[in-house]
Amino acid sequence: MDPCPFVRLTVGNLALKIPVASKPASSVVHPSSSPCFCKIKLKNFPLQTAVVPYISPETLQFPEVQTLAATFHLSKADLDKLAAKSIFAAKTCLKISIYTGRRGTTCGVSSGRLLGKVSVPLDLARTGSRASVFHNGWISVGKEANKGSSAQFHLNVKAEPDPRFVFQFDGEPECSPQVFQIQGNIRQPVFTCKFSFRTGDRSQRSRSLQSEPSSSRSWLSSFGSERERPGKERKGWSITVHDLSGSPVAAASMVTPFVASPGSDRVSRSNPGSWLILRPGDGTWKPWGRLEAWRERGASDGLGYRFELIPDTNGGMSRAGIVLAESTLSSHKGGKFVIDLGAGSTGRATPGSSTSPVTSPRSSGDFGYGLWPYCMYKGFVMSASVEGEGKCSKPSVEVSVQHVNCTEDAAAYVALAAAVDLSMDACRLFSQRLRKELCNHQDLLG
Repeated sequence: MDPCPFVRLTVGNLALKIPVASKPASSVVHPSSSPCFCKIKLKNFPLQTAVVPYISPETLQFPEVQTLAATFHLSKADLDKLAAKSIFAAKTCLKISIYTGRRGTTCGVSSGRLLGKVSVPLDLARTGSRASVFHNGWISVGKEANKGSSAQFHLNVKAEPDPRFVFQFDGEPECSPQVFQIQGNIRQPVFTCKFSFRTGDRSQRSRSLQSEPSSSRSWLSSFGSERERPGKERKGWSITVHDLSGSPVAAASMVTPFVASPGSDRVSRSNPGSWLILRPGDGTWKPWGRLEAWRERGASDGLGYRFELIPDTNGGMSRAGIVLAESTLSSHKGGKFVIDLGAGSTGRATPGSSTSPVTSPRSSGDFGYGLWPYCMYKGFVMSASVEGEGKCSKPSVEVSVQHVNCTEDAAAYVALAAAVDLSMDACRLFSQRLRKELCNHQDLLG
């Protein structure tokens, strides 16, 4: 499999030094108590916003703590557009506007006060093959920038190659489509998917899972909920990914039904449905990850999700999973499911944006970041497109080359993408009917 060229452009290590005459009362002010922020813009990409911390004017060397403020993922098509020469187009630049005051608006007027603007020229011509640093250090900003008494803004802007494998479903996951690998204008089939219902009635099970070893069924039951679930529910969905020889190489199985909360017609965050992402190993299926999904309430009505890796204990004591992604997708517009572990960052995914930086994995257990799997998962891991409710969805999946060592690796991410897409349907309001492919025989009769 040949990857597609991608470039990862990052902006980090932000800081602001204010002249002594106008500096805050204390020499170091935490941004939460005296806020400052910036807006980061790259042509044709969504605007990103980041907090900028104050540091003491006497500080000569930038602190060793490295932080990531914004990330832009550039495909070859993006690079070609940015590099296109025109007598009307200026050289590609990253533009940053620095503001003091809190983010947001008051009575329709922006709350922040513009302190100054910074423009960093970008030469992206060779970034597909080698890393480039466009700026690393301090820049004078504000009205006094040319008089030696201006505020100082620190930033690091760099680009590095980030090749990815790109896959495209040829149809909606519930329609058992083929999956193609995309490389430029070339579309090559690499997987087939089989959607089925995993129920107690073996006559309704798909052939692709009839040969499923008994030990894998014990995994499914151990990870699923054992409690009674009366009322409305969607359960038993399963999708298996096969290679071109017909061998199963990954699967996603709904282990906790998606159930309407009492007195409502939606799946709540307090009682989410869940999928188990499985990989073959030692003649059986082994759990690789767990995806939970629910329906958010309020103005941000959408699909909430959380994905965690399940440590391979090799028969030892079980360990808690490590959350790699937790965010929200718009139920109406859809968006991108993203696993992107920015180096040195410390929070979680920003809702619904493939360009927003996310952070280091956080553990549900008590073991440190130096243990599995943090050492294996860094930088961009994967993204998958998700359409909104009622729209035809043919997910596109991007997976970083560094996280694919074999066919089963790629297939696991394809299965995860299918589970995320199907969760959009599983979390639809129960007052709405699903398409017939998602309803088993009893549902159609009832």
